[in-house]
Amino acid sequence: MEIVLVRHGPPEWIRDGLNVVDPPLTDRGRRQADAMAETLSGEEPFDEVFCSPLVRARQTAAPLFDALGRTETVAPWLEEIRDPSWHGTPQEKAQAAYDELRARPAVDRWEGLVDGESIRDFTSRIHSGADEFFGERGMIRSEVELPIWQIAEPGARIALIAHAGTNATTIAHLLGLAPTPWEWDRFILHHASISRLAALELADGFTFALSALSDVEHLDAEHRTR
Repeated sequence: MEIVLVRHGPPEWIRDGLNVVDPPLTDRGRRQADAMAETLSGEEPFDEVFCSPLVRARQTAAPLFDALGRTETVAPWLEEIRDPSWHGTPQEKAQAAYDELRARPAVDRWEGLVDGESIRDFTSRIHSGADEFFGERGMIRSEVELPIWQIAEPGARIALIAHAGTNATTIAHLLGLAPTPWEWDRFILHHASISRLAALELADGFTFALSALSDVEHLDAEHRTR
């Protein structure tokens, strides 16, 4: 089994000095999405392709769905952590909130942004969503301490187009790593980057190997962003 995780391209977080919630891609983001789609559509076929319900992920995934001749398929569990409702407020408000979060002692970061989804709840949501999603496809974690999975279709290929937080948390979960309140920083995922997890067969099941992390070779150097 190969699981391919794509981060969305750069979105328009700020418009006229005001915060934008669920923003669309910038022009650069659309170019990155086109380049990603050209690369992935030229590979061995995917059994399934899914995207997050948020606009920036859907717009990133759109060229890939088109190139593969498929209808958009949304997986709600891939939604990024839910920020506070600050749409239309001055951009300084969001910056101050993130600065305050980063200044906290590590253990206090679990609570996340004030009035937003807590990081503890977010990681739990992604773990539960991933277990249900992959479980429906015959991939079940063994009831042992080590990260060993039983996989009904080890030859399957699945693409997920989502976000830095959801992708990083999913990668950590499949590798068997304990969650942290800084999943976004544990794996640095560039915009429109491609990460890959490959199933490695063991005597009693499968484990996952991180075969590529934040690959941006499909993007021209001047178009690579974080």
